[in-house]
Amino acid sequence: MTPAAIVSKLWNYCNVLRDDGMSYGDYVEQLTYLLFLKMADERTKPPYNQPSAVPAKYNWPTLLKKDGDDLFDHYRHMLESLGSYVGLNRFSTFRQPLAVTIQLP
Repeated sequence: MTPAAIVSKLWNYCNVLRDDGMSYGDYVEQLTYLLFLKMADERTKPPYNQPSAVPAKYNWPTLLKKDGDDLFDHYRHMLESLGSYVGLNRFSTFRQPLAVTIQLP
């Protein structure tokens, strides 16, 4: 996927969230969390092969295994837990309080 395609996809997600009534700050915050989790996962794969800073029970693949209410509950619990996870204190993205601002229909 090209950088332009990634940017386009990201803006499409932003448009969906905005159309659902989410404020700019809220959807940027949520997308930042998701991008952090995705990038942390990407760094564990070749050519990087680095250990993940994110605990295995809260990593990107755990999100991919869920959908609907289970996904929402897991994501909410994930943010609550990562917000206080000592190993992530060095990342300025995760500051207390982390919260899910996405609403279920």
